[in-house]
Amino acid sequence: MGAEQKLYKKLKAFTPQIIWNRIENLSLPGMPDLLGYNNSGRFFTVELKVTKGRKIRFSPHQIAWHVQHPNNTYILVQVLGPCSSNRFQMFRGSRIRELVTSGLELEASCLGLEACRLELEASA
Repeated sequence: MGAEQKLYKKLKAFTPQIIWNRIENLSLPGMPDLLGYNNSGRFFTVELKVTKGRKIRFSPHQIAWHVQHPNNTYILVQVLGPCSSNRFQMFRGSRIRELVTSGLELEASCLGLEACRLELEASA
């Protein structure tokens, strides 16, 4: 099982109030990994990333997708390694260009799975 698939399973177990659909789409490059639906009746997408360092890798298609769809889009990053104090960080998709250039030096909108869960449940 890949690292992003493990992250998805952890997120899904931690957010039982959200209906998740994993997107496996070869015809639309750059489409985020997950489509979520919360109790407020709102849809949103989440791109999953797992990293061991400060940089996060994105394809040009992923960057373009988030630039074209800046609202209700998120990027959830899991940082692996013993030195990672904030293992789970979430960023708004509208900040993808900053995230590409700054990596994890960019201030996250949420730190920790609990904060991420609250943000996604309230996503409007």
